[in-house]
Amino acid sequence: MTVIRRETEADAPLVHALHDAAFAAAEHSSGHEADLVDALRTSGDWEPAYSLVAEADDRPVGHVVATYGRLAGERILGLGPIGVDPALHGKGIGSALMHAAIAAAEARDEPAIVLLGSPVYYGRFGFVAASEHGVEAPDPNWGPYFQIRPLTAWRSGLRGVYTYSPAFDEFG
Repeated sequence: MTVIRRETEADAPLVHALHDAAFAAAEHSSGHEADLVDALRTSGDWEPAYSLVAEADDRPVGHVVATYGRLAGERILGLGPIGVDPALHGKGIGSALMHAAIAAAEARDEPAIVLLGSPVYYGRFGFVAASEHGVEAPDPNWGPYFQIRPLTAWRSGLRGVYTYSPAFDEFG
């Protein structure tokens, strides 16, 4: 059975190893996703409530994090990285982590979550091209891969270029 829970301090080295394994063969990986998570933990954009671990057999088998970036002068969540033990792909762990991350953000009255990823995969969770809501990617070449999931607290005045936490500039 897989349980989704908040990350604890003891999880950090295991989460690092998990992301290294999860992204080792990923097509669009920077190769630094684990380092990015470590850097985000020490940033002012980190909120522990948005660092979630999927646990099975008393060990982390998946992890997702959302940290604050900026849009129209407000803090807006940017999701990622999300990683799952490669031996467990296709078991629903990534989907469970996504649902938990969205629910956590909704419960805390966040207006939206943005991410960079596959429209086919993330569309299942209500993500759409960010441009549909007047939100521009930090890199215009990202096109439809830069997506947003407006939540209940979304306001149409939140428009402009999204800026990720500065850790993404170094490791993203």
